[in-house]
Amino acid sequence: MEHIHLIGIGGSGLSAIARLLKEMGYAVSGSDRAETPLLAELRSAGITIGLGHSPQNVSDADLVVRSSAIPDDNVEVAAARAAGIPVLKRANFLSRLMAGKTGIAVAGTHGKTTTTAMLVWLLTALGQEPSFIVGGVLNNLGVNARAGKGKTFVIEADEYDRMFLGLKPVIEVVTNVEHDHPDCYPTPADFQAAFVEFVKLLPPDGVLVACVEDAGANALLAEAGRAGRKAVAYGISDQLSMNSDQWALAKNVKANERGGFSFEAIVNRQSSIVNLQVPGSHNVLNALASLVVVSLLGLSLEAAAQALGQFTGTGRRFEVRGEANGIVVIDDYAHHPTEIRATLAAARSRYADRHIWAVWQPHTFSRTQTLFDQFTHAFADADQVIVTEIYAAREPIQDYSAAQVVQAMPHLSAQFIPDLPAVSDYLVSHLRPGDVLLVLSAGDADLVSTQVLAAMQTSEVRHA
Repeated sequence: MEHIHLIGIGGSGLSAIARLLKEMGYAVSGSDRAETPLLAELRSAGITIGLGHSPQNVSDADLVVRSSAIPDDNVEVAAARAAGIPVLKRANFLSRLMAGKTGIAVAGTHGKTTTTAMLVWLLTALGQEPSFIVGGVLNNLGVNARAGKGKTFVIEADEYDRMFLGLKPVIEVVTNVEHDHPDCYPTPADFQAAFVEFVKLLPPDGVLVACVEDAGANALLAEAGRAGRKAVAYGISDQLSMNSDQWALAKNVKANERGGFSFEAIVNRQSSIVNLQVPGSHNVLNALASLVVVSLLGLSLEAAAQALGQFTGTGRRFEVRGEANGIVVIDDYAHHPTEIRATLAAARSRYADRHIWAVWQPHTFSRTQTLFDQFTHAFADADQVIVTEIYAAREPIQDYSAAQVVQAMPHLSAQFIPDLPAVSDYLVSHLRPGDVLLVLSAGDADLVSTQVLAAMQTSEVRHA
C-alpha cells in the first residue's frame, strides 16, 4: 500500500486530499504546525497526524505532498528530498487523482467554493456519486471531500500558486476573474493571463462555462472560441455573449420567504423554477452555473432545480453559527472587497431592519495594501464596523497596520481594535437584542464568533 504524507494537512486544501486518499485505500499521514478544526475529523478517519514538523514524519513515506504555504527549506521537505522521496505541490499531484474520471473544475476569484458545493450536492442528489474536493465542508454532506463511485470528479480549482494549472478538466466553470493574490500575481494582467492558461487546458471536446456578468470571465469565452473549444455563457441579463455556443439565463430574480432568492432558470432552452435558501443575489449566478454543468452531463434540469432548494451552504460561507439573546452570529470567509460587499448585501437583504455589525480581519499584507481603496469603501451595508489587525498568513510580518485602512474609511462607525479577545469583549458589552454580527475572515477571527456566542449563551442561561 502506497504511503502518502501531506505537509500542511490542517488546511482546507490538503485536508480534503487526505480524506480522499484514505477513502481510495492509501496509507495517509500528515503534519501541521498547529491544531486546526479539521484535524480531529481526519484523526477519526484513521489518519496519523503530527503537530510540528520533523524529519521522522516522512521516514517511511513513498510520496510527499505539500501545501502552497510550505517553503522549500521546511525540514520535512528537505528530509524527503535527501531520502529520494518525491515531493509534489498540489498542482502537480491533483491530476493523478482525477485520472479516469470526467473532471469538472470550478474556478474564479469569488464564489468557487459555493458553486463547487452546489454542483457536488446536485450530482449527489441525482444519484451520480461524484468524487469531489471542495474548499469548505458541505452542510448537506458534512465533509469537504469524498471518493465516489461515479464517473465525475468535481474540484474547486484554486488559482493561488497557480494550482489550477495542474488540473486536467473536461468541463471548466469560471465564475469571475478579479485581481487577487498580489503576492503571486503582481498585476491584474498577470491574474487574467493565468485564467487564459487555465482555459487552454481544456481538451478538444472540453467545455468552458463562464459568467457574462463579469468582464474577466466574459473575455475567456472569446479565448475558448479562438482555441476551438465549446463555450456556454450564463448570466442574468438578456445581453448574453455572442462568443458562446450555448447560453443560460436567470430571469425574474426576486427575494423569497426562505431568506434567499427565487428565479426562473433557462438552460439550453429548458426552464425550471429555483427557490434558494442560501442568501445573496450572487448565489443566483452560482446556482445557474451548477445547473449548466448538470445540463451538459445530460441530467434532469427539473430534478436539479428542486435539489438546489435543499442546498444549505458550506462552512464559513454565511454560516449562521447560532442565536442567543436575540443576536444572530454569522461567520463568512469573505476577504476580498467584492466578497465583503456581496456578503453584507446578502445580510442586508435577509435582515433588512436589523442592526448589522461587521468584524473584518484583513488577510495578508499584500492584499490589504494592493486593494486598499476598494476595502475602504466595502462596508456601506454595515451599521457598525470593527477592523482587526492584519492576519499575515503565509507572509512575514510587516511594518504596516490595518489602522491605516480604518483611518481612510468614509464609514462613520468604523473602528480599529487589533486584538481578537478585545474585539470579543467589546462586542459582548455592546451588542443588543435584534443585532446581527457578521465576522468576515479567512484567518482565525472565527474565534470571535465562538467567544461571543458562548458568552451570549451563558448570559441567556443565567437570566433564564
